[in-house]
Formats: sequence, structure tokens, C-alpha cells
Amino acid sequence: MPDLTILDLVANNTLSARIAAALWAAMDARLSFVLTAVPRFAGKSNLMNAVIGLLPPDVPVHRLDGSREQMLRLKDEASGGYLVVAEISQAPVQGYIWAEPVRDLFETLAAGYSLATALHAPDLPGAFDVLCRENGVSDEAASRLNLVLYLSRFGDDPDSFWRRLAEVSEVDGVSDGRPNARLLFRWRERDDSFEDVEPSRLLTIGSAALDARARAIGACVRSGRTDAATLSELVRKNSR
Repeated sequence: MPDLTILDLVANNTLSARIAAALWAAMDARLSFVLTAVPRFAGKSNLMNAVIGLLPPDVPVHRLDGSREQMLRLKDEASGGYLVVAEISQAPVQGYIWAEPVRDLFETLAAGYSLATALHAPDLPGAFDVLCRENGVSDEAASRLNLVLYLSRFGDDPDSFWRRLAEVSEVDGVSDGRPNARLLFRWRERDDSFEDVEPSRLLTIGSAALDARARAIGACVRSGRTDAATLSELVRKNSR
């Protein structure tokens, strides 16, 4: 099955065109983000890859294997772009990291990288419990994380699962392992819609430009053009 694009995820209502536009702007600003969810098969990897797919093609994407040698090499190279970690987890899965490699990862960000990763947590504070309390990441290092995306999964079996990006939060800093954050977007279960809550303080794009991107995304989705080639052309024409 081919990877889903952010346009596919707007089409199936995992997130709104407005949120997709904001995540696109976040990639322009090279913001670091973590995707959180509780159940298995929540779709964290699909959404993470879809967000990374909003990057211009000249931005390096380094997919980490969890080895310290790779971290040290990247720290020395300081070549920029995104460090992508499949998941911060103790599970014995290739590419998953825990404890010292997690601390190494956050220190490597100081060399000029951005981060895309995922972990299991029930909410925003829970994500920082995993990072700071369970993995020993310092407040200063954890403050390099800019966005936390919480994904909810519904349905009784894999054939009927459906997902919603329930919350998007922006982090100003971390103190004693607790984030100082604001909620930017949330999903409303009562009418299956998405709501803008607070404006971002980190995005460098204006409201009018964000609206224009949301309209462009919506137009692609309505026309049924959600493939990777359409997305690439959209990013090429509109990225700043």
C-alpha cells in the first residue's frame, strides 16, 4: 500500500485543510514535532511521514537507526534538515530508541537539526513524562520540541479503524519536566469537526497566506487529486 499524503489524510478527515496548512507552515519553519497516541495502529507513522512529505525536496531527511555512531556523525556534520526517529519506545523494534540514545538525540538537535518522532502517551503532559521523567531528557533539551500532535484511533478492528488528529499543541518551553504550551487546534467529537483554538506564536506565515494554503489543499482534495505528485507540485508552487 503506498504511503498516504497529507492530502489523503484531509480527504479521509483525519485532519482539516486548515491544520494541514499549519503543519505545512511548520515544516517551512523547520519546527520539531512529536506524534503521540495510546493504542497500537493509531496511524502515527503514516501521519509523521505525511507531514515530512510537506518539506521541500532540498531539505535533508535523516532516518535514524538508533546507533550512537550515527548520532555522533550527524552532530559533527551539522548538515541540517530533519532527524526522523520511528518511535521513542522500549519495544525491541529496529529504529526504536530509549534511554541514552534518546538523550543523545536531543543533544544532537543542538547542532542545527529539527526532529520528527512518535511515542505512546495519553496527552501532552504524558509525552513530556516519557521524555523527561522516563528518558532523562533535560528541560533545556526537551524545549527544542515545538509541536505535539495527539492522534486518536476509533473502530473495532483494523478493517474499520478511523483516526482523528485530536489536538495540536505548541510548546514554548519546559520546566521541571512540564511543558508550557498552548492548544492550537482540536477535534470536536460531537460534530466530527476541527476547531482553531489559539493562534501560533512560532509560525512565520501570516493568516492570509495560511488561508490561501488551506484553500489550495481543499481544492486538490475536492478534485480527487491527492497523490504524491500533486502534493509535490503544490509545495513547489507555494513554499516560502
